[in-house]
Amino acid sequence: KMLKRGRSAILWCDDILLHSAAKKSRSTGRQPKEAVPEETNESVFSVFLREAGVTLKPSGTSNEIAVDLVVFQKRIRQQLQKSPRYPSIIQEFITDLESYIENSDRFRNCLLPCVPQLVDGYSSSFQESLLRMLLGIEMLQTLIINTLLEKLPEFMLDGAADGGLSIPRMIINQLKWLDRVVDAKELAVKLMELVSVAPVEVQRDIITSLPEILEDSQHNDIARELNSLLQENTQLTVPILDALSSLNLSSSLLTEVRGAVMATLAAVQLEDLPVVVKFILHSVSASDAYEVVCNLRKKLELEQCVLPAVLQASQSRIKNKGAAASASTAAAGSSQDSVVLILDCIKSAVRFQKSISEAWLKAIESVEEVEDHKVIDLLVLFILHSTNANQSRRGAERVLKVKVRTGLIQESLLQKTFRDYAQVMRGYFPSILALAQSLLRSPDPCVVPFGGHMYQHSFTAFDSYCHQEVVGSLVTHVCSGVNGEVDMALELLCGLVTEKPAEMALYAVFVKGILDYMDNLTPQQIRRLFHLLSRLAFGQQQQGSHIQDDMHIVIRKQLSSTVPKYKRIGIIGAVMIVGSMAASSPKGKGSQNGSLPQETFRQVTALLELVKSSSESSPEAAALYYDELANLISNATLDPQVQEMIGSSVLEDFQDDFIVDLGPEIRGLVMNTCVMYKLDEGESQSEIVINLLPVLVQDLQNKGEQRVSPLCLSPFFRLLRLCEQKQHQGDLEEIDGLLGCPLIVTDMDVVEKVASLSKAEREFLCTLLFHTINWFREVINGFCGVKEIEMKMKVMTRLQNITYLQTLLERALAATPGYVPPVSNFDGESADGIVPSSMAPVNKAKKGNDLLSDKRKAPGRNSSESSSQPEEATEADETQQEQPEKEKEKEIRPGVSLASYRPFFRELDMEVLSVLQCGLLSRSLLDSELHTNVREEVLLGPAELVFLLEDMLRKLDFSLTAAPAKRAPFLKGRADKSVGFSHLQQRSSKDIASCCVELMPALCSHLENCHNHFQTLLSENNGVVDGPATDEQEYQLLSSGYQLLLQVLNTTFSWSGFSQPGQRSLLKKALGVLAGRLKEGGAELTMEQLVKHSYEYLLNFRSTMPNLSTALSLSQLLCTLSEKGGSSAAYREQTASLARRFLSQDWVTASGEKERGAKFNEALHSLLSIYLEHVDDVLTALEEIAKKGMQELINMSKDESSTSWPTLNRQTFLVFYKVMMAELEKAVRKIPAGKMSDNTEAQSVKLLTWTLAVRDFHIMVNLVKIFDSRPVLNVCLKYGRLFLESFLKLGMPLLDYSFKRHKEDVQSLLKTFQLSTRQLHHMCGHSKIHQDTSLTNHVPALKKSLELFVYRVKATLTLNNCQEAFWIGNLKNRNLKGEEILSQRSQESDDDEEEEGQQRSPQAQELSEDEINRAEDPDPDDTDDSE
Repeated sequence: KMLKRGRSAILWCDDILLHSAAKKSRSTGRQPKEAVPEETNESVFSVFLREAGVTLKPSGTSNEIAVDLVVFQKRIRQQLQKSPRYPSIIQEFITDLESYIENSDRFRNCLLPCVPQLVDGYSSSFQESLLRMLLGIEMLQTLIINTLLEKLPEFMLDGAADGGLSIPRMIINQLKWLDRVVDAKELAVKLMELVSVAPVEVQRDIITSLPEILEDSQHNDIARELNSLLQENTQLTVPILDALSSLNLSSSLLTEVRGAVMATLAAVQLEDLPVVVKFILHSVSASDAYEVVCNLRKKLELEQCVLPAVLQASQSRIKNKGAAASASTAAAGSSQDSVVLILDCIKSAVRFQKSISEAWLKAIESVEEVEDHKVIDLLVLFILHSTNANQSRRGAERVLKVKVRTGLIQESLLQKTFRDYAQVMRGYFPSILALAQSLLRSPDPCVVPFGGHMYQHSFTAFDSYCHQEVVGSLVTHVCSGVNGEVDMALELLCGLVTEKPAEMALYAVFVKGILDYMDNLTPQQIRRLFHLLSRLAFGQQQQGSHIQDDMHIVIRKQLSSTVPKYKRIGIIGAVMIVGSMAASSPKGKGSQNGSLPQETFRQVTALLELVKSSSESSPEAAALYYDELANLISNATLDPQVQEMIGSSVLEDFQDDFIVDLGPEIRGLVMNTCVMYKLDEGESQSEIVINLLPVLVQDLQNKGEQRVSPLCLSPFFRLLRLCEQKQHQGDLEEIDGLLGCPLIVTDMDVVEKVASLSKAEREFLCTLLFHTINWFREVINGFCGVKEIEMKMKVMTRLQNITYLQTLLERALAATPGYVPPVSNFDGESADGIVPSSMAPVNKAKKGNDLLSDKRKAPGRNSSESSSQPEEATEADETQQEQPEKEKEKEIRPGVSLASYRPFFRELDMEVLSVLQCGLLSRSLLDSELHTNVREEVLLGPAELVFLLEDMLRKLDFSLTAAPAKRAPFLKGRADKSVGFSHLQQRSSKDIASCCVELMPALCSHLENCHNHFQTLLSENNGVVDGPATDEQEYQLLSSGYQLLLQVLNTTFSWSGFSQPGQRSLLKKALGVLAGRLKEGGAELTMEQLVKHSYEYLLNFRSTMPNLSTALSLSQLLCTLSEKGGSSAAYREQTASLARRFLSQDWVTASGEKERGAKFNEALHSLLSIYLEHVDDVLTALEEIAKKGMQELINMSKDESSTSWPTLNRQTFLVFYKVMMAELEKAVRKIPAGKMSDNTEAQSVKLLTWTLAVRDFHIMVNLVKIFDSRPVLNVCLKYGRLFLESFLKLGMPLLDYSFKRHKEDVQSLLKTFQLSTRQLHHMCGHSKIHQDTSLTNHVPALKKSLELFVYRVKATLTLNNCQEAFWIGNLKNRNLKGEEILSQRSQESDDDEEEEGQQRSPQAQELSEDEINRAEDPDPDDTDDSE
């Protein structure tokens, strides 16, 4: 108020002065050449302007200018300076100006640009405002600025005038970009004073203009004021940051300002947030980028910026008025827009500043807890991927993969991002698609599902263009031919068809395109493909009905093909189509109360008839048809009338084809025909019999021309059994006679004289055995779930039949080389997996895979069930015919392994493993009910236990062990790992893991039984296993079972799925079973406690390990368990101690011989590796074995072992040597490199470590003098070079910095190393003499390293000013014993020596020894004894 009152007083005085001056001017009437203000009635201001070339116009018309800006300013300046009243004329001029602009219209005119005036055809192009031109005159500038700033408050509250012109803004604009500000400091003070009182709009205008008004010298001061203003008023955040980002600030001030801005981040309005983020990121230097980005990431809570969709919807419902609903939608949209802008700021920052993109990657990488990851992390990774820089694209991909693999970024975060930020994400769709493709193609199975989720959410959240891209990309994955990729893509397509049938129907033609690429798909993938196509074409709503005709055409074409492969595809496809057409529909949707429309039923029947007639010509095709139909009935719910139709025809056909009444006499067709394996004594069902032998004979005679083939027996029974189960809710009473009914086969005595049979008879016998075993396997599949004890006993007997028949089959196969068994898995190539029986390994494993036989120990001739199966069979309730066989079998040597014949056996279902729960099943339960005197126990004997466990382990290896998805080679091999697992493939790995956890109590019981058995054995035999009371066959079987149980547990706990958060409860349940065997009430225990108790429980088994392979399995299981407990370090010592115990144990077989052989060595290799990996100090442990164990071995006679390490003998020396060299090299790679900044203590520790490592290396290298076999030399040359390279890279920098402080230690270390490298040099000479390529391959690289070492030592001495101690000589070539290689004396040896690493140099170590001697004592007398 005072300011305004003062101004008005001045104006009033000026009015009087001006009035008198005007009167005076009028009275004279003379117009002189120069303007003499006193003599005119015009003001000084008007006259001077006119003279200078500006014409003032009335309001509403722009002022005109006739001259150039510079001319105008020059004229005004001259007029003022030449005036006799100078300098008071200046004040007068300003006073006139103030009077003139008192009128607001005239004031606005002066603020608006002048219009050029035409003078004699010359037009000025200048268009500045009058006041701005006057501000360019330095003598007037300060006064005019004061006038303008005093004028400004008058218009503060007016708002924008007509035409939208804001007077305050126009005043501020006059001050921008002046050529020179006379009093910048004063101007800054006044502007900030104005800011303190002005309304928000004017404040914003002033603040944003500050960088354009002030000089650089004022920037730091004004920034401090703006910074403090920012803390007080968040409304001004945007203009202040705008101004700050344009000011030229010192780095310290910038950091301070940025810190203040960061502190206010949480309070900033959402719409202002983009500006704040932009300021923070654009004010970052490379050095503090990481810290700033970390802070920003922590404080940027995007989750609070966007209302979740659910909340928005509920708000819309509450505010049921249309306007309210649309307002909430608009608010949600604007918040999404703000997020888009924030991300754009981040995008521009990472695009133009490499340091920021690296900082974001590092910040996201450094997050170590799942809960700490936020939506912004995913969004930034998409941004980084979308920028063109290759580095950030690759970095984003790498970080995402690592985070997904470690489980830190999870599907829930991805789901939240898509749910709440769909609009934002849409802009990054190309990057999302590219990342999803990359993840799906990854060989790492842990990241593939995440790529799948990205596809899924993209399809759900985005528009139709994105739908098309997603489907197109998934189809490309399916056609790639890489198994993991194809499986995941098909699974996703199936999921999308289920969730979004209408949208997917639009792209049915895309998916149909895959039909052209079916050659590369496995049967399971073809099933999936037809499943999703038939769902699209024939599903309930039939949205994709436009591809129905195409599907029918493809199916008919393939069914009519004569090529088995295409016929198989046709059968699989047709059955899947039947499944979709005949799917049971909800009540009321069909034409007849939920049943199938008549037309559809007719089509289904016709299609089934077509498949049946097409497959009649080939038994394999018919069997596949039965198998596929069985799968369909098992997995789908079909319409009741279709189910009834299939069931009745199957039952009739099966009876007609394979069941006959048991007549009084069955004559032999070939060999001795008889009826065997009858279990139903005196029951009515015993009248029927499976006529296997007659069907087989007819099949051979007619060469497959007749309709009934023995190949179809097992598949047909499976179909029959599943139809019965479906129709009678799991009850098999209608067909339970088939469990105990006998078969027409040949008398098995014939196996005894198999060698005397003709080739055709031997092959016939093998085929008969295969069919019989497969029949029993399928019967067990069918009846394993029965509850009645009588039936359970029959199932157990059938198991015993199988294990016994397998021993016969082994012997028959051994006598029938080159025999190809009948196919039993019909959905793959029929020749898969054939191994000539004569080549098969001797270790028996029923249908075992090769991996399993490799892992199993080799305790002698029969490592598994083979020879002891007959013994086991005697315990069981078997038929009389088998008993003599078993007794004879004991003396007969075993045949070939059945491992290589796995594809020729029917697959056992997962349900069969439930038999493992029948640890002990007694008839005494029946006793109490039936009041009979029969008391008999039927155990799951060792042979059956091993049989089931082998099958279980194979299943787990297939389902739970995630093999990397390797790209198929160009020429694909015939063998297919999935043969025999087609039912298993249709179950998820989670299902399989759950089954294992259910079976875990039973597995623990068996484990304890094995433990008790071996404990009893040890106590009976006074602590030795090969005592007189030991039954070798039972011993081998139970040790096999023991090992298999541990392997099954290890494979289960190794499942990668347990690391996913959803499976944590399953893992806790599994650990709870183990912990519960030791400690009751484990329900409330934490994961760490559960692991601890489980570990203790399993550790108790260590005393009864029957062989080294079982001991290895226990160690591996304990290692796996310890990783689940958070801090695995706590278990390292126990694991190392256990491995040490096993390595210090004498391992003997049941026959009293020492364990030996390739498998023993392999197990020893793994166990020694476990010991050295878990021991606290590897180098000390290595020294102990090398000094003590190896020395004892050297002093022992040929067949004796080391006393402190009984597993170390001359046969296992190579195993020990290889593992020790590998672990030594691995250990030195982990020693940190020496740095100049290290303190004395750190240097001493590292030097000590290297001294120990070099000493171990020296001992290991010198052992080659005694154990000089070629494999040992090979290991020494290979790891010797790697050790030397590590020493050069990590050890030499340490010696550089330690030389002066620890001269003696360095000298000693290099002396020791000299001896080792000299020995390596001798080995190179030895390799050359013997011209052994496997050894000489290592020589060039090793010699290069030796030479590098010489010059590296020279560099160290030079660095420490001891170079005069260094000299070079020639090292002679010597053999392993140190004798000179004479053959080379005649040659000039320079070249050879140069190659080997001492170009005219002593071997590296010589120099080093010499140099150090010299460094201490200038007289180098003791330098060289070998040069």
